Amino acid sequence: MSQQDIRETFVASQPIFDGKVIKVETWQVRLPDGRPAQREVVRHVGAAAVVPVDERGYITLVRQHRVVINEVTWEIPAGKLDFPGEDPLVCAQRELSEETGLSARTWRKLVDAVSTPGYCTESIGLYLATDLTRHAAHTDEDEFLSVASIPLTEAVERAMRGEFRDMKTSLGILMAYYALNASQHLPMQDAVPGPCAQAWYPRAEGAQG
Repeated sequence: MSQQDIRETFVASQPIFDGKVIKVETWQVRLPDGRPAQREVVRHVGAAAVVPVDERGYITLVRQHRVVINEVTWEIPAGKLDFPGEDPLVCAQRELSEETGLSARTWRKLVDAVSTPGYCTESIGLYLATDLTRHAAHTDEDEFLSVASIPLTEAVERAMRGEFRDMKTSLGILMAYYALNASQHLPMQDAVPGPCAQAWYPRAEGAQG
């Protein structure tokens, strides 16, 4: 079966909810066999996250309460883009500074990951930050955080035991560990400002422009 055989075709969308962070829509699509179907879609502006590793090999994590799951979680510093199309590297640098009081001289792009491709357009730019320096943190007024550092090797062990409920945190820790320990085998480059990995917003069949 070719890729074309499994593709759904976007036909039209209907807005349901327009919030500050997300938009909810229903999409009418055509299945590969020609039948119509409906999808419920969450459109998200996008986000960035960063794995900060210091000269000792320690990673800095943020502890916060996530009311949606009613749990206190340990996560890598992260946040949503301020506007559609913002460079995720700029977002990652901002969140690292605000949440932890750290800045970094060296940034490497790990991946642009989609969090829930079954129904959400969110793309997360994930970075590794090294050569760290410390200054005062400035969290947002509605953020209540605590910060701690642990060895990256310990973070890997905890990730493999499933102790991090946040998926981007486990992914970031494992990718950062591999990047730092097998970098000679990876086609990695220092991160530079550039275009965001844009979420895919379709057009109806026959639409122009």
